[in-house]
Amino acid sequence: MPLHPQVQPLIDAMAAMDGPKLHEMEPAAAREMFAAMRMAPPELPELASVTDEKVTSPDGHDIPIRVYLPNGADNPGVCVYFHGGGWVIGDIETHDAPCREIAARSGCAVVSVEYRLSPETKYPGPLEDCVAVTEWVAAKGGDIGVDGSRLVVAGDSAGGNLAAAVTLVARERGGPAIAGQVLVYPATDLTLSHPSITENGDGYFLTADAMRWFTGHYGGDAAGDPLVSPLHAPDHAGLPPALVLTAEFDPLRDEGEAYAAKLEAAGVPTTLHRFDGQIHGFLGMYGMLDDGRTALDEIAAAVRAAVS
Repeated sequence: MPLHPQVQPLIDAMAAMDGPKLHEMEPAAAREMFAAMRMAPPELPELASVTDEKVTSPDGHDIPIRVYLPNGADNPGVCVYFHGGGWVIGDIETHDAPCREIAARSGCAVVSVEYRLSPETKYPGPLEDCVAVTEWVAAKGGDIGVDGSRLVVAGDSAGGNLAAAVTLVARERGGPAIAGQVLVYPATDLTLSHPSITENGDGYFLTADAMRWFTGHYGGDAAGDPLVSPLHAPDHAGLPPALVLTAEFDPLRDEGEAYAAKLEAAGVPTTLHRFDGQIHGFLGMYGMLDDGRTALDEIAAAVRAAVS
């Protein structure tokens, strides 16, 4: 299919922008650019509360989290959300709007995690932060008004990679119990060896050069490690039910779909939805893209079903 007609003007506008490419920038400058690119969403939904908290990691550093509590829910189930941005850019603020929407649409709490970024903290540091928060929410969720025994993990792009890796860690450690995983155009294979890396590697927002830049900063030297590349895990049995969303014109399309196939083959209940005509990042563009709003509804429904 061709690009979705709502996407083409965005691609044209990006192509007309002056300045260095992402992979030509220093991480600090890339973070500033990404924050400035954040699209103003439509009016945000009202929630019972939105608060900023901190979780202390096992080694003693603080991990910022943002807790979104929905209206009309007493001790709700919870979605622990890991933001995208190639492990290098992005934070709680860049993903504030979709987290608010997921909480409002699902009736579940959302805990957004500001894990440490690379290259200042390479693998396994960012993953360790995500595991620490997931374990804390499961054990101490009552401290923030959520039911940690009804827990889902979710993330987009690099956050999808981290969510998948968290489920692998939880399985190996025998907990915490994770009721579902939502992986939005996830990075699952940092060897970058799938056809869509080349087919969609330039001209569709996320580029192959950017992915090489991201993976080099995070854990490119460990690309075969199953916690860096969850697709390479020797066994996917016993992992939580999954919703996997991909985009037709995304360099990460094939590895996301390959991961869904691996989960299904291992007996994990898995739903895969490819958004034809779409590009990487379309969820965050939901203010302009109908498919972004559809994806939010699907994510919310999956979260709600998993914790109910």
